[in-house]
Amino acid sequence: MASAAIFSSLRRRRSPSLEAFLAPVDLSDVTLVETLASVSTELVSCFSGTSFFFQRKNSRSLIRKIELFGVLLEYLRDSGSGTCLSPTAVVCFKELYLLLYRSKILLNYCAESSKLWLLLQNQSISGHFHDVNQEISTLLDVFPLDDHELSDDVREQIELMQKQTRKARLYIDKNDEALRVRLFSFLDEFENGRIPGLVELRSFFVDSLGIRDAKSCRTEIEFLEEQIVNHEGDVEPSASVLNGFVAITRYCRFLLFGFETNEVELQFGSMKKPRKRLITQEIANTFITIPKDFCCPISLDLMRDPVIVSTGQTYDRSSISRWVEDGHSTCPKTGQMLTNTRLVPNRALRNLIVQWCTAHGIACEPPENTDSSAEAFAATLPSKAAIEANRATATLLIQQLANGSQGAKTIAAREIRLLAKTGKENRAFIAEAGAIPHLCQLLSSSNPVAQENSVTAMLNLSIYDKNKSRIMDEEGCLGSIVEVLMFGLTTEARENAAATLFSLSAVHDYKKRIADEGGAVEALAGLLRVGTPRGKKDAVTALFNLSTHTENCVKMIEAGAVTALVGALGNEGVAEEAAGALALIVRQPIGAEAVGREEMAVAGLIGMMRCGTPRGKENAVAALLELCRSGGAAATERVLRAPALAGLLQTLLFTGTKRARRKAASLARVFQRCENYALHFGGLGAGYAFAGNSATNRDSSFVGDVSVAMSISVPVL
Repeated sequence: MASAAIFSSLRRRRSPSLEAFLAPVDLSDVTLVETLASVSTELVSCFSGTSFFFQRKNSRSLIRKIELFGVLLEYLRDSGSGTCLSPTAVVCFKELYLLLYRSKILLNYCAESSKLWLLLQNQSISGHFHDVNQEISTLLDVFPLDDHELSDDVREQIELMQKQTRKARLYIDKNDEALRVRLFSFLDEFENGRIPGLVELRSFFVDSLGIRDAKSCRTEIEFLEEQIVNHEGDVEPSASVLNGFVAITRYCRFLLFGFETNEVELQFGSMKKPRKRLITQEIANTFITIPKDFCCPISLDLMRDPVIVSTGQTYDRSSISRWVEDGHSTCPKTGQMLTNTRLVPNRALRNLIVQWCTAHGIACEPPENTDSSAEAFAATLPSKAAIEANRATATLLIQQLANGSQGAKTIAAREIRLLAKTGKENRAFIAEAGAIPHLCQLLSSSNPVAQENSVTAMLNLSIYDKNKSRIMDEEGCLGSIVEVLMFGLTTEARENAAATLFSLSAVHDYKKRIADEGGAVEALAGLLRVGTPRGKKDAVTALFNLSTHTENCVKMIEAGAVTALVGALGNEGVAEEAAGALALIVRQPIGAEAVGREEMAVAGLIGMMRCGTPRGKENAVAALLELCRSGGAAATERVLRAPALAGLLQTLLFTGTKRARRKAASLARVFQRCENYALHFGGLGAGYAFAGNSATNRDSSFVGDVSVAMSISVPVL
């Protein structure tokens, strides 16, 4: 008979049929019976002693039915009746195999999921238990009991189960449902601007749900947050509503359980353990590998509704909408500014995804009609309840930053860091409530966890443009960030301090102030030389931003940044940005002179032209061109003598990016004007025509002239 999966409403869209993966094949009758007997016994042993907080009656009923199947299977095995099964019995037992597997997932899910999530899914999960019961009823109706010699007691038990399953109805526990309704009432109260009282919240979370400490509360929060990431709109409630419950639970965590904790929690509080996903996620992940081009660069999951942004990159609509709503104004993949928020459906890619899904038996529902990007962004907006609950939480946290113990301040900084990870609203009201001065004081803490959390919170807050001025205007704050960069107690603290400087330097007027802060550029250069891969990335992006201010050139040279950037040309992870920064520095004669003194500068840029990324090649040829223009005859001669340069220019003229072709043509013309090299480069004429540039053209714009398209964005940590 057909096997209907009970989890159809929750199944990930990329999941093929369960039968293809789970149905046993090529098993003898004896082996099939033995396998089923073993599985049923294992399930009963595993779950019979489990204390289910919710779905108790449904869980116990399902376990009893599995136990009765075990009695039947053990009798067939021990009596020898399982040596010769009828064809109908074999089909039924294969279906039973699938049913037992799905029962295990459902029971395990109810045993391990968070209490709040089970409460929110109370009706849906009850429906899944009912679906299992219906499958058992169908299986028993089809199973040929008369074809097998069974003892009277076994037959009686199976027939009784058959009658019971026929009469069974959907069961939703009234007490559980009342708690679910009460939970939603809290959401309504926050939505209407009323914050529930301490007694009311304690009664629900502590007395009714048994959430009795900060650790349990944090576990609930992390579980709900994972569901927001995983379900992608497949399951109710929506992400917006779930964010509201996360915010309420976070508020309760501090209102009910305070801020004090032990040292182990402070030390490892930011380390998350893997949590249970959607009911069928573990099945879905087992089946098939999705082609990389079909995955969203943000979520890394199969795109349901691929859309194109202004930079030409494609993302899943829900993911890019969340990205923009979090306050980002750049393309996640390229780092370029988004000139508008229009999302253009990528119908060609969508058709390919549909074809692939069809070929692999994967459900792929059409996206909803979302022609308006405003509608797409609105779907991801945080609810008013979430905003109000987070605002109330921020007030508690900042009070602790101001007046709490050292342990409480450390926890508060960590929670502000997490609260500022998403949503410009959160970043705005945290700063407005006065968090920045207190975080600034915590930057000098001797507690490495407190320092790391405070500088990371500062980084997350700085993503919101209005907060940049608040941070820069706070007396001593910039200096404290630089101190962490230079002498931070953990590697992550130093790296996040560098990322914070990069974020702040997005404002042109702050670039000079940052470079003039004692030790800032030197520390960034040091991190670029000896940091971790991530630290080098943070440092090079900050140095790149600082190099876009012409008055910083001398400081970059004196602080050793030029030497560090030249050394970074050989590092694939940061070479592109390093070449872009050098292309800016060499535009000034003093910068060209400093780069010219670096023995490996020209060789490093030539190496990038040969093996770098398209943007890396673009930045490298731009740097060589500017070196010739600003460095004088000596610098030009060094570039001219570089081996294989003519061939590399020829290649770029035909295969490089538009800007790379333009720079390569300009550099080739520089060489042509040098009589000693005219014959050597005479064969490039066709390439110049292809590049489409006049001999006198020289771009004056920053982006056009120096080719510095960057794949960077401010991290949220």
